[in-house]
Amino acid sequence: MHDKSRLSLKTPLKKSDIKDLKAGDLVYITGKVLGARDMAHKRLVQSLDEGKKLPVDIKDSIIFYVGPSPAPPGHASGSIGPTTSSRMDVLTLPLLEKRLIATIGKGRRSDGLKDALKKYKAVYFITPGGVAAYLAGKVKSIKTLAYRDLGPEALYSIEVEDFPVFVAYDAEGGDIFSRE
Repeated sequence: MHDKSRLSLKTPLKKSDIKDLKAGDLVYITGKVLGARDMAHKRLVQSLDEGKKLPVDIKDSIIFYVGPSPAPPGHASGSIGPTTSSRMDVLTLPLLEKRLIATIGKGRRSDGLKDALKKYKAVYFITPGGVAAYLAGKVKSIKTLAYRDLGPEALYSIEVEDFPVFVAYDAEGGDIFSRE
């Protein structure tokens, strides 16, 4: 699973994969992650509120807060950097209840979201926004899964290999932003 010199995770994740992660750990993710921003989150939560089935199973999944840029010729992805995560806090809570296991974004989250991550034993990963061109090289494929009408705000399946992230909030309440 992961050794002490290099923490690598493969999706879909299990609770056992993330239970020992600590805020500040550098982790490399390989596999499929979901890509979604504000509008896709609103539609997911609306579906849940209306008792409808989600277009994808989010159990044990990671949602990356991203709207991919168009891919240049010969590449799987254009620049692919995170968007500010705090905007998704209220929309993330119902997804955690459906066993979403992790999110990737940038910046701090609300205290309520941090408490929910601890309650549901989930994690929040961050990646710096200024490395979007570098991150594009870690993308193997991108496929629209749902909400195509939203353009870059659609729901995506993004296949990544050795995608670098830091644990910002671990499943036990550890917080990279409160380190001294």
